[in-house]
Amino acid sequence: MTALLVTLTVVEIVLVLVVLVYYLVRIAASLRRTSVLLGKVAFGVRAIETQCEVIGPSVLTINDQLTGVADALAELTDLAEAAAGPAQPARRL
Repeated sequence: MTALLVTLTVVEIVLVLVVLVYYLVRIAASLRRTSVLLGKVAFGVRAIETQCEVIGPSVLTINDQLTGVADALAELTDLAEAAAGPAQPARRL
């Protein structure tokens, strides 16, 4: 009887180990696939970063030019208001 119980216990331990090994192999394969996909994502992000490097200096140049335009428009607005005279109240229809 003891030999039978020992044998069944050993078989049960072997089955548990087989199931654990199976799932560990599946998890390892899933992690490998995830690693490959993350590598592709990192490559894509680096490519986007490289392509967008030129935007920074261009935006600064455009911003400087737009500041000049805004200043010129402010001066024109002041001149137009001065030429129009005092503001008149709006008429109701």
